[in-house]
Amino acid sequence: MNGAEQLWYIFRILIAGICGILVGLERKNRSKEAGIKTHFVVASGAALIMIVSKYAFFDVADIAKAMNFAGEIRLDPSRVASTIASGIGFLGAGMIFVHKNTVTGLTTAAGIWATSGIGMAIGAGMYTVGIGATLLIFIAQILMHIDFHRSKNARLKTLSIKGVTEPGYRKSIMAQLEEMNIQIYNTSVEQVDEQTRNYVLTIELPATVDEDDIITMVKYKSSIKPCL
Repeated sequence: MNGAEQLWYIFRILIAGICGILVGLERKNRSKEAGIKTHFVVASGAALIMIVSKYAFFDVADIAKAMNFAGEIRLDPSRVASTIASGIGFLGAGMIFVHKNTVTGLTTAAGIWATSGIGMAIGAGMYTVGIGATLLIFIAQILMHIDFHRSKNARLKTLSIKGVTEPGYRKSIMAQLEEMNIQIYNTSVEQVDEQTRNYVLTIELPATVDEDDIITMVKYKSSIKPCL
């Protein structure tokens, strides 16, 4: 395998990573558990494993031929690639949470699984299939996220709280929001340092609650923006 071929394989990994970024961008905008970085790594890693599975073992046959090996050598590229599907299941399972009889994270877990498939397609050289699947998943996530039956008075917002130093603040703020009849769909935490955290919550405001009421209740620097 010469250097030019290996550079071409790196280009495939790059294309797969870009496709993963596109899928992860939609998840990141909705403050989900896995965002741009996770999807980029999954797609790039899947492409890498697919390339190794498909191209890395042909030198075994060449060596055996040079050594006049009389036996039969069989190469099965699918064996290494098949481990991606099983391995990605562990990562996807970590995205699924159950809270008050409500399951969240299924779409993100499915996106991780689909992103690995995109990476495998790009790694195998199926550019049209991989890029086409990326656009299909990206558009589907946006369109299917729209709830056409949602009440006109319901408002989906992203609540960002920065500089939190209080232990157990996540449970505390969630309890306060629930007391105000605010539905919480998702929460994420960013560890700034050993004592400081930033929180992002996806909430649905009823018509009776004003955004200023929430900002006043929160003791830390906060902001509320429409959920994209």
